[in-house]
Amino acid sequence: MAQASTAMVFKCSAEFQDLVDWGARERLNEVCKRMDLVCQRMLNQGFLKVERYHNLCQKQVKAQLPRRESERRNHSLARHADILAAVETRLSLLNMTFMKYVDSNLCCFIPGKVIDEIYRVLRYVNSTRAPQRAHEVLQELRDISSMAMEYFDEKIVPILKRKLPGSDVSGRLMGSPPVPGPSAALTTMQLFSKQNPSRQEVTKLQQQVKTNGAGVTVLRREISELRTKVQEQQKQLQDQDQKLLEQTQIIGEQNARLAELERKLREVMESAVGNSSGSRQNEESPRKRKKAASEAIDSLRKSKRLRNRK
Repeated sequence: MAQASTAMVFKCSAEFQDLVDWGARERLNEVCKRMDLVCQRMLNQGFLKVERYHNLCQKQVKAQLPRRESERRNHSLARHADILAAVETRLSLLNMTFMKYVDSNLCCFIPGKVIDEIYRVLRYVNSTRAPQRAHEVLQELRDISSMAMEYFDEKIVPILKRKLPGSDVSGRLMGSPPVPGPSAALTTMQLFSKQNPSRQEVTKLQQQVKTNGAGVTVLRREISELRTKVQEQQKQLQDQDQKLLEQTQIIGEQNARLAELERKLREVMESAVGNSSGSRQNEESPRKRKKAASEAIDSLRKSKRLRNRK
């Protein structure tokens, strides 16, 4: 009868918590020990559920992407894949930080707000055809998850490590009865045996290596795009330098023609002054002036043609 009532309390509490978000479940731990146990179980299950939901979203997106990397860059789902890859990296970091102690039943997955934020990002990716860039969408998730992991490593992990050697059952480390389940019967020797690398941990490490490889691929893609932009800018600068050189040459030619025109005009003026005494010279001077003026007009026309060519 007592077990049936306890199971009923857990079921009612779980149904009640389905109506609130994960951040509120995180705060409900302070109500009582029984509610604390229910919240711990729900938070642990919530992290596993969000991992499964992320895997489902990632499979759906990868099924629609082309196999060639060059075609994926220009695909409409390229940003979706980048965001999901970044979320996968963040989930792997959270798994490596918390789940070692969660599997040992030393604590639960504490940051429920991180679960809410991961769900928000995944729903945004599923409901948006053209999402924003990955760093804009994941700004809040990176901030709160980094703060949660840093606080857990600095403040909580030392306490758990101090309590680990002197415990017989993992539930006593928390100052509360153990959560019902197979993990409640772990002894001290079993907890220490978990420190040896197992097949599950090797699988997690392989998954982390795969995630890091995807992140490196994204970084290489961004680097190649930046190199392409730099090459285009260098080509534009070379074209501008070539145009500047051509304009400088044209200006030099125009300056030489102007100097020649000034010299011819000076000669015309000197010949006009020198030949003004004789009548014969007076008769020929208008012809020379006319000839010089026509030459000056021709040279001006040539300079205008050069400017039009420019």
